[in-house]
Amino acid sequence: MITRRDVLSAAAAAFAAGHISPRALAQPIARTAHILTGFTPGLQDGLARLVAGQMSGYAETIVVETRPGAAGRIAVEAVKNADADGSAMLFSPLGFMMFFPHVYKTLRYHPRDFTPVSTVASTPTLLTVGPMVPADVKTLADFVAWCRANPKHATFGSPGAGTSLHFLGAMLGRSAGFDFLHVPYQGGGAIQDLVKGVIAATVMPIGSALGLVQSGDLRALATTGPRRSPFVPAVPTVREAGYPSLEDLTWFAFFVPAKTPAPIVDKLNTAIQAALRTDEVKAGMAKLAVEPDAIAMEDFARLIASESDRWKAIVQATGFVPTD
Repeated sequence: MITRRDVLSAAAAAFAAGHISPRALAQPIARTAHILTGFTPGLQDGLARLVAGQMSGYAETIVVETRPGAAGRIAVEAVKNADADGSAMLFSPLGFMMFFPHVYKTLRYHPRDFTPVSTVASTPTLLTVGPMVPADVKTLADFVAWCRANPKHATFGSPGAGTSLHFLGAMLGRSAGFDFLHVPYQGGGAIQDLVKGVIAATVMPIGSALGLVQSGDLRALATTGPRRSPFVPAVPTVREAGYPSLEDLTWFAFFVPAKTPAPIVDKLNTAIQAALRTDEVKAGMAKLAVEPDAIAMEDFARLIASESDRWKAIVQATGFVPTD
């Protein structure tokens, strides 16, 4: 079975060498193209607008729309039911396809309802602690020891129950043998409470806490990527800290309805790859604390299947009961 490391290695080599479908764009599609995202303006919306602004030649006009609600599922369902003519795209984390099927009892869509076009960026998760945790706690091992000694304060915040970040925190508690109480939030509430000392830690994308880590207001103990992040190079990975099972990346990607004709999918893929090679997109992603990460379509589909199997096992191991 293809592994995450196999895909990352192949994708990085192909992207660096410029070997990703370098077909010339013909005339743009006639209709206005819409990119739907499932959350209120933030990282996902910012990434979509950044890439869309450089997708010259794909459509005469590209409009990015936020369709928040139902943890992003409203946007997914809207694209599923849209015309399969290249005028409707979903821009989302891969979790919508590989993770949601295991945490919701019923979904009004299935991953096979979509054609994966391309990933565009990825980011590891950052385990960050705040003022509740003593200053002499400087490593993940220190934090685990502190949590065991202070079980009433062993709390972490994430963007919501049933998210991959929720399960990463739960996995840390299970792996290290302590009860790590999850506190779900919406938006940036977790970081705000972390700074106030209401919770001990957060499990969030790097960009959520980067400024506060750089200023010294918060402490980053580990990242979940396969290598150290260029945005926090002094922070070790979870593998280095002794917890390789927590290794994980959040990918952001484009999808279209499953019946979209192959030539249109190829046109869109080519436009995305061209956008990712522009200085504007590279600089914009750096400001958002994410890295360009383009995975070829054939590897992308296999990655979704592989990661879906992995997350299914994780969700079942935690005893999480799927919700509506």
